[in-house]
Amino acid sequence: MKKTQLFLMALCSVFIVSCESNTYDEVGKQTGNPTYEADVEHIIHHNCLSCHYGANQYPNLETYDGVKNACINVNLVCRIESENCGERMPQGGKLPQSDIDLIKLWIANGFVEK
Repeated sequence: MKKTQLFLMALCSVFIVSCESNTYDEVGKQTGNPTYEADVEHIIHHNCLSCHYGANQYPNLETYDGVKNACINVNLVCRIESENCGERMPQGGKLPQSDIDLIKLWIANGFVEK
């Protein structure tokens, strides 16, 4: 009985010591200088265009100018980040934080297109 208890205690100790406590960032294309064409366009096209495409869908997010305008005049970041600006977008669920951070960095860097 004592051998079994010692074995189980040793085994538990090995598992506890071998556990890693690192925190990893979300995997994303975070760069210091994101551009619309290389970074933001992909996020918008895969998450927003099913609804925000065409002349009758406000805001229209199918072009660089449309996305930039939505960031400035419709507060796009607030809509994708929280529910404080109306219904959170996209309707299917919240964007990954890495995508939100990339869009915010793109805005902070001056809406670089290419």
